[in-house]
Amino acid sequence: MKMSGGVLCGGSSRCNAVPLFLNHRAASLRISSSSSIPEHVSFVKDVAVTQPPQHLSQLLTILKTRGETIISPGAKQGLIPLAIPLSKNSSGSVIALLRWPTAPPQLEMPVVEVKKHGVWLLAKTVDQYIHRILVEEDAKDSQERNEELFHASADVGEKLYRKGDFAESGISNLDSYLLKKVGIFPDVLERKVKRHFDEGDQVSALVTGEFYTKKEHFPGFARPFVFNAEVMLRVGRKVEAKDAARGALKSPWWTLGCMYRDVADIAQWDDEQIEYIKEKVTEEGRQEDLKKGKAPAQVVLDEAAFLLDLASIEGNWDGYLERIGKCYEEGGLDDIAKFILYKQ
Repeated sequence: MKMSGGVLCGGSSRCNAVPLFLNHRAASLRISSSSSIPEHVSFVKDVAVTQPPQHLSQLLTILKTRGETIISPGAKQGLIPLAIPLSKNSSGSVIALLRWPTAPPQLEMPVVEVKKHGVWLLAKTVDQYIHRILVEEDAKDSQERNEELFHASADVGEKLYRKGDFAESGISNLDSYLLKKVGIFPDVLERKVKRHFDEGDQVSALVTGEFYTKKEHFPGFARPFVFNAEVMLRVGRKVEAKDAARGALKSPWWTLGCMYRDVADIAQWDDEQIEYIKEKVTEEGRQEDLKKGKAPAQVVLDEAAFLLDLASIEGNWDGYLERIGKCYEEGGLDDIAKFILYKQ
């Protein structure tokens, strides 16, 4: 059962519409184990070989100010290999940048929370995440508010958010303010749908769930389709839920926001998709694609994407690194291969 469609995945035919955007330079920089903020900027430039977000240093300062531990960008062991670690909080959650293997030049790296089986999107850009942090801090009671965060954000904070604007806006609900003034976020939209259900407004819940899945909102991420499938199940639309779940599985499985099995159950699939992918990453599967006329470079990039999917099921990223890196190398993406295989 072949999969098609979707964008921005790890090189598979699911994202042929996305042009390659790679600045080919040697990833020669070695990052020390002591993590200082300038190291992250250098790492993004020289190892991830892409343009660092303009205000990355300010974000790191903000994360440190709110009590998180800044960690080395090269501390990738055990994490999805597309992540560039930034910080870790007291509960052990890691915040990172996501380095898509292929991406259009205008797309800034999103900020994600790294999970065992993949990532959860926190914000589409660094600036959006800084803006959200400042709004959420300003919305707190004056006794709980960390005033140092506003100082840590420096000039960029003032450009993104004027302190006191949330209170002056007259918008009583923080989530509503975020959606109107900051941007759209997966967790905020999901809470909005749940509130509609709690209020007995099923129509608004369905409309918001559908809005969540618009392709321009979260390109490359499967999570909106997973959540929409759950919404459809809740209102008894089992066929539509099945279709939505199968649509989600056309995107990278490490963007589902949950375990693969949870989505496969809604899609009413047993293990046929897993078996299909396992066949595709064998030498026989590769030769079959070549015989069908698929370009050799595309075949190995597809294989890299499939291997990332398989790794996400187990949460065993390190066990797949060598094969994934080799695929990107064979596909002509040497810089991505070096980034994937980087060890400090």
